[in-house]
Amino acid sequence: MRAIIFMIALIVGMNLPSTASAQVSIGVNLPGVSIGINLPVYPDFVPVPGYPVYYAPRVDSNLFFYDGLYWVYAEDNWYASSWYNGPWDMVEPGLVPYFVLRVPVLYYRRPPVYFQQWDRRQPPRWGEHWGGGWEQNHRDWDRWDRSRPQSRAPLPVYQRQYSRDRYPSADEQRKLQERHYRYQPRETVDRQLLRGPQQQRAQQQQQEQQRQRTQQQQQEQQRQRTQQTQQQEQRRQRTQQQEQQRQRTQQTQQQEQQRQRTQQQQEQQRQRTQQTQQQTQQRQRTQQQARPAQQQQQQRTQQKAQPAKGKNQRAKGNKDQGNGDQRQRSGPPN
Repeated sequence: MRAIIFMIALIVGMNLPSTASAQVSIGVNLPGVSIGINLPVYPDFVPVPGYPVYYAPRVDSNLFFYDGLYWVYAEDNWYASSWYNGPWDMVEPGLVPYFVLRVPVLYYRRPPVYFQQWDRRQPPRWGEHWGGGWEQNHRDWDRWDRSRPQSRAPLPVYQRQYSRDRYPSADEQRKLQERHYRYQPRETVDRQLLRGPQQQRAQQQQQEQQRQRTQQQQQEQQRQRTQQTQQQEQRRQRTQQQEQQRQRTQQTQQQEQQRQRTQQQQEQQRQRTQQTQQQTQQRQRTQQQARPAQQQQQQRTQQKAQPAKGKNQRAKGNKDQGNGDQRQRSGPPN
């Protein structure tokens, strides 16, 4: 009885996490997506017997290491990273390495519900799960020469010194990876994923250079536009000043012309007034000069008129006397 209890306890103890990692949880962090990778320390990895793959028995998730990369199966997706706590890249089902897919269900520490109906000693039925299209394109995914030993990639144990509190940034991860981990992956997808950060960094540098060039071009264009605007404004101001100067000059000329015309008119008026005055004075002098002659003429006329008047009076008197005499001779009327 004690032997049975001991065996049960041993089996249970193998499947339980250690005290140091009892609170370990795992998930996947992507830009804008979080499915909870949050390992406090570097996990322990154990080789999967007969496979060039490691798994993490004390982590409550489907965490593997193969060909230089960490692999996680969570929420029906595969994710890969060069560091144990991410950041992670989602990998399409058609690009996941076959040896990762060949790991038996037994080594999935958190298998999905649909895994329960499959043989734990066999790999998951990916063709059944992902559909006939995937299986048709990957017919031999679960067949390989088991007699040929498959070497495992070395674990990047240098990451042990970088716990959650000292976990490096993505840029620091790339530098540490290049410095401490020289392994070259066999799988094409792994090489692409490992080179991805470098390519991404180069691409970011190119993008940054392009952004700087674009910014410089925009600044130069803005400077040229500003300079052109300033030149146009200066030309406009000069033109406006020239126009104002022209108008002032024209106005001054007009005023000068008007002043000259006014002076001419005033001079003409003065001359006319002076001429009129001279004519008036000449007329007055003429009148003054003519007055004595007129007086003499009047006197002579008066002198001539007096004898004629006397004669006329005498003739009239004689006539009146003659008429009286005639009436006397005729006598009174009948």
